[in-house]
Amino acid sequence: MLPGLLLFVSAMGSLLGADSTAGRKLHYVTVLFRHGDRSPVKAYPTDPYQENAWPQGFGQLSREGMRQHLELGRFLRTRYRGFLNDSYVRHEISVRSTDYDRTLMSAEANLAGLYPPSDEQLFSPDLKWQPIPVHTVPKSEEKLLSFPLGDCPRYEELMNQTELTQEFLNVTAANKDIIALVKNQTGLNKTSVDTVWGVYDTLFCESRHNMTAPAWVTPSVMEKLRFLKDFGFRVVFGVYKQQEKSRLQGGMLLGEIVKNLSNAAVSTDKQRLKMMMLSAHDTTVAALQASLNVFNGRQPPYASCHMIELYMEENGSASVSMFYRNDSREDPYALQLPGCSMDCPLEDFIRITKLSISDDREQECRLPSGASNKEVIITLAASGCLLLFLVVVLFISIIRHREPPGGRGYRHVINQDGGEES
Repeated sequence: MLPGLLLFVSAMGSLLGADSTAGRKLHYVTVLFRHGDRSPVKAYPTDPYQENAWPQGFGQLSREGMRQHLELGRFLRTRYRGFLNDSYVRHEISVRSTDYDRTLMSAEANLAGLYPPSDEQLFSPDLKWQPIPVHTVPKSEEKLLSFPLGDCPRYEELMNQTELTQEFLNVTAANKDIIALVKNQTGLNKTSVDTVWGVYDTLFCESRHNMTAPAWVTPSVMEKLRFLKDFGFRVVFGVYKQQEKSRLQGGMLLGEIVKNLSNAAVSTDKQRLKMMMLSAHDTTVAALQASLNVFNGRQPPYASCHMIELYMEENGSASVSMFYRNDSREDPYALQLPGCSMDCPLEDFIRITKLSISDDREQECRLPSGASNKEVIITLAASGCLLLFLVVVLFISIIRHREPPGGRGYRHVINQDGGEES
C-alpha cells in the first residue's frame, strides 16, 4: 500500500506544477507528443473510401485532432502554471515539428491552448489567438523526430534477424489465417505480420469517422489486427536486441534530450529556455520510450504526451522525473527509468541512458566485416563471374589476333579506299 501511496503523491505533486516538494523546483521540461486524430495515410486497393472520401485527403489532421491538441495545450498550461509565463515569451519555449501537415498543425493547435493571448498580445479584437513559431526541417534531413530511420544497414540486418526469432515465427504461425484473410479481401499483393498494421490503421481511422466497414471486418478481425499492429511496433524497436536498435534509432532523440537536460542544469540565465516542445508521431514516442526501456508495447494514441521534467534541489543537485499522458480522462502516470529511483538523479539518468545512445552512429550502422549478408554475397559472386567472363573474352581475343609463323590466321586487308579494316 505504501509504495502506491508514494507514487500517487509524487504524481500529484508534479501535476500541480513547479513545487512538488519543499526546496525542489522545476527547472526545465521536454514534452514530446503525437499528432492528433487524422485521416488514413493510405487506402488498400479494395477500400470503398479512397482519398476523395476525405475532405483534405490522406494523412491530414481532422477537426477532432485539432480539438485534442487544444485540450492538451490547456492541460500543459494548467500543469506548468507558475513555471511558464502566463503569456508567451519567446525565450522560454522552443517548438519543433516534423515536416508533415498534421504535426505542424497539431503543434499550432496545442500552442493555442498553452498560450491564449492576453490583452497586450491580441492583435485583432475578434481573434483570440496569436502566432507562435514552429520550427522544422525538410523530411529528407530529419534525423531527430522521424523513426525508423532508413539509412542504417546494421539496423536493416537486425530487422532481418528479428524475423528469424522464435517469437516472430510463433506470432506469424498463430496469425496466418488473419494475414491470409487480409490479403484476399484487400487486394494487396503481399501481407505479413509487420505490414498488416497499415490495414488496421486505415480501418481504425474510418471507424472513428463513422464510415461503414466492409462485411469481412468483424470485431474479432479488428481485435486480431490491433494485436498485430502493437506487435509491429515492438518488432521495429524491440523483440530482438532492443538496446542496439535503440542506439541506431530512438537513441538519436534521447541523446539530444540528455544533452539539453545537462545544459539546462548548469544554466543560470534568467532568459533561459524552460520548455522544448516536440511534435511528431506514434513511432517517435515509441522509439524514445523503447530507448528508455519504458515502452508499454502499445501504439501511442493520438495526442499522447511524454514529459521529461528536470528539477533542481536547494543544494544544487538535479533530478529527472518522467510522466506519460495517454488518456485525456486520466492524470498522467509516472514512468520509472529501470535501474533508478522515481525521481532519478541527473547523473544516474545520464549514466543509465548512455547505454542506449550511440557516440558514432555512422560507424555502428556499418555491417560487421564478417557479416554473411546475402545481398553482398550475391553481388560479389555476380561481379566475380563477370570478371572471369571478361578475362576469357580477352584471352580468346589475344589468341585470335596473334598470327602464327606461316601466315595462317586473320590478316589486315586493304580496302578500295586505301584504309584498313579487320
